[in-house]
Amino acid sequence: MFGLLLLIVIGLAVVFHRQTIHEVASETKLKFADKLDRLWEIAQESLQDKKYLRAEKALLTILRVDERNATAYNRLGILYAKQQAFPDAIECFEIAQSLEPSASSLHNVGLIYFETEKYDKAALAFEQAISMEASVPSRHIAYAKVQEKLGHKKKMIESLELAVGFDDRKNPQSLRILADAYERIDELEMADAAREEAKSLLIPKKAPTGVTKTVKQPRKVVM
Repeated sequence: MFGLLLLIVIGLAVVFHRQTIHEVASETKLKFADKLDRLWEIAQESLQDKKYLRAEKALLTILRVDERNATAYNRLGILYAKQQAFPDAIECFEIAQSLEPSASSLHNVGLIYFETEKYDKAALAFEQAISMEASVPSRHIAYAKVQEKLGHKKKMIESLELAVGFDDRKNPQSLRILADAYERIDELEMADAAREEAKSLLIPKKAPTGVTKTVKQPRKVVM
């Protein structure tokens, strides 16, 4: 009898011990998640406030505990690019791309290559970004700028026309960029047409006249 009671007590103790370990582990995970969330907040706020050293420390701390965090590498790349530390920025974007391929990482690499006048490499990066995400107008505008630097005027115009075509919101800025490009290749009529279309988008649409709203009268309640 005593042996049976002892086994029951030991069994209960083991169950209690396992529950305690599970609770401690869960609590540790929650604290860890809270700490990471706070580090992300610090990094984001510091980037916005141009406190780059503080942002860098927060992002490097995140990467120490999560070394395969592609988003952290992307943010770090943006931070280095803002400080014109271009080789470090490219390295971060390339690591992010290897961990989690994305059009944004490739686009960022392209922008840095463009800034440092490595136009062939910039063109390749933008082409890869477009192959992954073709419907974003800014990708085509960036590619057009590179093609102009390379002297490929036809490709420049084609890319800007694609940017306007993919612009669902019809941003007048895209049309003005296209108009300027038409002007640079002496397509003056097309430039004027693009500018007129851009102007028309800025004119607020008038409400239709002669339409009278019918106001429904409340029904009488018969008592």
